[in-house]
Amino acid sequence: MSSKSLVTDIQKILYTARTKTYAAVNFAMVDAYWQIGRRIVEEEQQGKGRADYGTFLIKDLAKQLTAEFGKGLDERELRRMRQFYQVFPIRDSLRPELTWSHYRLIMRIENPNAREYYMKEAAEQSWSIRVLDRNIHTLYYERLLASQDKKSALAKEADFEKQSPADFIKDPYVLEFLGLPEDPSVSEAEMETAIITKLQNFLLELGKGFSFVGRQVRVSTETSHFYVDLVFYNFLLKCFVLIDLKVDKLTHQNIGQMDMYIRMYDDLKRTEGDNPTIGIILCTNKDETIARYSVLKDSEQIFASKYRLVLPTEEELQAELEREKRQFLRERAGEYQV
Repeated sequence: MSSKSLVTDIQKILYTARTKTYAAVNFAMVDAYWQIGRRIVEEEQQGKGRADYGTFLIKDLAKQLTAEFGKGLDERELRRMRQFYQVFPIRDSLRPELTWSHYRLIMRIENPNAREYYMKEAAEQSWSIRVLDRNIHTLYYERLLASQDKKSALAKEADFEKQSPADFIKDPYVLEFLGLPEDPSVSEAEMETAIITKLQNFLLELGKGFSFVGRQVRVSTETSHFYVDLVFYNFLLKCFVLIDLKVDKLTHQNIGQMDMYIRMYDDLKRTEGDNPTIGIILCTNKDETIARYSVLKDSEQIFASKYRLVLPTEEELQAELEREKRQFLRERAGEYQV
């Protein structure tokens, strides 16, 4: 063994040990805060017959603990610890991979299914505080449920282990991290370049299992060459994912082009063990009539999703999701009017 490889091995051992130590210390503090929250709740319940007992208890605790341990145990933080226990009363449900800062964000989420999802994903995908905060703010969970699999969404059957393409497609995609103005003058080439520059952020927004293959990937027949804007491979779905960028609303030509790309990729690029290729058309707006009377309807391989280049407010995103829900209910009831 060379001295260089020996140094590398020792470095890996030390980095792994430090990471494990850091994680253990972090969870020890999280566990301590959970226990503090439990004790506060238990003490409050004993004195529940006394007016304002809880407020008095926390004020008195904060004063005594701050005097002994310094900052970090004020009234606000003690209330958070109480809430922490109330939100997660089962100790074993806590994820040791997450820090107190993660839990402070997750506790704010009212929907218990969404809380469970964000906690699971943040732990398993190693989301930073910044990524978790952005995903919560942009209603990542709700957009996932409002994808093509709307029947499951309406039934609130959030089966995240199911490996179907519809479970991996969101609508809309929020691409504010590209730094592009929401302006008609933005070209598809500029958008493509911005995505490549911010590829890590784009992969996070796409979701689980995506890896980058290339941009302007050429697919050739005997007579012609075609170029797909962006190509990814999803190792959970075990298939190629083609993305076509459009700076305008969805057209039937866009759908036909993507259908051709998918057929060509399945014929020329797909290998043994791969599932059928899927395609995503990212557009600024979807024409519902075109979506309804084209191969998009009931397709398991072609999807069209809107994107936003500026960060919408939570109210705007919620309104968009509600609009999608109403659209689906009308479709199911056969109430379309042409």
